[in-house]
Amino acid sequence: MKIEVIKTELEVIKAFRIVFLHENNFQFVYDKCHYYGWADDYLFLIDGNKIGYGAVWGKDKREDRDAIMEFFVLKPFRQFSNLIFRDFVSVSGAAFIECQSNDFLLSEMMYEYAENINAEAVLFEDHHQTHFAIPGILFRRDRTDNKNPSDVDGYILEKNGEVIATGGFMLNYNIPYADIYMEVKESFRRNGFGSLLIQELKKEIYLMGRVPAARCNINNQASKASLLKAGFGICGHRLNGLIKTSTVLTVG
Repeated sequence: MKIEVIKTELEVIKAFRIVFLHENNFQFVYDKCHYYGWADDYLFLIDGNKIGYGAVWGKDKREDRDAIMEFFVLKPFRQFSNLIFRDFVSVSGAAFIECQSNDFLLSEMMYEYAENINAEAVLFEDHHQTHFAIPGILFRRDRTDNKNPSDVDGYILEKNGEVIATGGFMLNYNIPYADIYMEVKESFRRNGFGSLLIQELKKEIYLMGRVPAARCNINNQASKASLLKAGFGICGHRLNGLIKTSTVLTVG
């Protein structure tokens, strides 16, 4: 059996990426890296047959290509995943793995071939609709001069004419997901305004034919609490780890 790992272009692996996203069925936070030129792609072959792909990007700097963040092998060939992965590490020269814990194939590789594994962010998916209402609080979309078509911003909460919270959502992740962001003025925090804003942003996203998703830093307990209160549930974590030196030494 001959395994090959070849650096390629996005168009070559496009069909495999569709299968990858369909199989996983979650917001994939690294998806936009392919379209912004932040990643290098690799094609996997066994005996000349195309059977999967991988991608690397920069862990700390976008111009670096030192972190594997995507790894996919078609199911009929998945028993060879370990062999392919070790070759992928060797050919790409990657030193790190970044992945979502709900990406089971790559996270399996991480647990086996990486060390110093850390969780840097919490990932959320929508679980249920809430029905919060706070008297005197107005939710609306303010005027925006944002020129980024992927950033649907300008949503606010208003109290007595004062803007007390702002937010929006990003559309540059894999369809159909939209990634929520928001901020509440410090003097108005711990009053439920964050959860109210998230609730209303979720409604706006569904009306656009999208599915709300979100994430926050692992240490941001306030955002985590607001997202959970607004009907989100934790679906995974964003992980990173250092590839063990022995991973490359085992190739061949």
